Amino acid sequence: MYIADVLHLTSEIPPSVNHYLAYRAIMRRGKPYAMSYKTPEASRYRKEFADYVAAEVEKQGWDLPVEKARHFYIDAIAYFPRTDMDISNYWKVMLDAITDTQLIWADDNVVCERAQRIYYDPKNPRIELTIRPVEYIGVFDNASQMEAFIASNCIGCARYKKNCSVLRNAVEGRVQDVVHGGKCEKHKKLKGDKEHGEEKE
Repeated sequence: MYIADVLHLTSEIPPSVNHYLAYRAIMRRGKPYAMSYKTPEASRYRKEFADYVAAEVEKQGWDLPVEKARHFYIDAIAYFPRTDMDISNYWKVMLDAITDTQLIWADDNVVCERAQRIYYDPKNPRIELTIRPVEYIGVFDNASQMEAFIASNCIGCARYKKNCSVLRNAVEGRVQDVVHGGKCEKHKKLKGDKEHGEEKE
């Protein structure tokens, strides 16, 4: 079966962040507190859009495994019914609904959302989304750069077979002072191996 690495979705205009949560007063230990809850409008949208996303994942052949370190671009083209609408107010509930499916990412903290165009279409308002994995992996621009780093720094390093924290952090996107210019300052040579004609320590 063909496995797609691009997913196309179309959403109705979702509830904005201003209509996502509502608040009610509760008494706790004799003092009033404001408690937030999802509005019925937001709850309905999340359930219906999540069901739609799950169906499209199967229909479009999306089968990338959910991985904690994998990031995604999500590009949006908005067709708003009015000119006074701000697309930044509509990301939250869309991303939460997609997260609810657990089919693309586990948490939307890996999402790079990008608004590409904004149109105005009162007859058919909607937001069209395109989701694709990013090329970069952690601090590396792409898989080739990561593989080159591993080949020149990790293979033959005593830390590599011990689940090296430097490499793990680099793949997770954590900036480290010991990694720069394609080199790792924590490289520890294996005993008995030779590199550039010198015996390792």
